[in-house]
Amino acid sequence: MHALRPLLYALLAIFVTLPAHAETARELRNRSEKALHHLYANNHKAREIGDKAIAVLVFPDVYKAGFMVGAQTGNGILFKDGRVSGYYNSSAASYGLQAGIQKFSYALFFMDEHSLHYLNKSGGFEVGGAPSLVVADEGFSSSLSTTTLQKGIYAFFFGQKGLMAGIGLQGTKISQYHPSE
Repeated sequence: MHALRPLLYALLAIFVTLPAHAETARELRNRSEKALHHLYANNHKAREIGDKAIAVLVFPDVYKAGFMVGAQTGNGILFKDGRVSGYYNSSAASYGLQAGIQKFSYALFFMDEHSLHYLNKSGGFEVGGAPSLVVADEGFSSSLSTTTLQKGIYAFFFGQKGLMAGIGLQGTKISQYHPSE
């Protein structure tokens, strides 16, 4: 493991510099809206949940890289009543059998005020401890209907590119940030 440390540090240094420029609020909003439209166009269940949700948090580009030790990061926008309600950063670190680099998108659908309040409490949202978080993969989505929706938060992953085994939100922290105008 000691021989791998320089490689790990180099990989993480490269990863941290992936999003090279500071994006503006307008750029992030445009990418987030485009990503959400893409999700709705390709997953009608996501559209149904979106119609019932009180807010949607969209991360259009999340970057994940790792070799034994991994990290991921991305910025997103919370839409409430069709308007921008806040700007957020998603970040995570992991350790284990992993190797590769990947870019993906995800959206969190907040179905009630309690779940939305959880997002903003105490300066950060620990996804692993979120109230009633449901990851809506293809198998789950096929059995989902608007009558079986429960309160809580639904997560949809989409737009995966790259080579990395597995996507998840365990250990992810989501916190507010303020992009440049």
